[in-house]
Amino acid sequence: MVKKLKKLPEFKNEDEEREFWASHSSVDYFDWNKAERVVFPNLKPSNQTISLRLPKGLLDRIKMEANKRDIPYQSYIKMKLWEAFK
Repeated sequence: MVKKLKKLPEFKNEDEEREFWASHSSVDYFDWNKAERVVFPNLKPSNQTISLRLPKGLLDRIKMEANKRDIPYQSYIKMKLWEAFK
């Protein structure tokens, strides 16, 4: 059985599109069986590298906490910063 796909609306801006996709399923608009994998080799990372000086004792405690959770300490720092500022 071939499913009839809905016509994708035109969006005025990204916020309108984001709101639309938050309440609609893409399977109603696209045939994902025909999708092709795409690689974007020239994209720049969205992260920015910084240098941060921490007291050795604090860094040791951060590494211990990260180790308890079995995650890299830099990921643990990012997670904690995200929680603090979201």
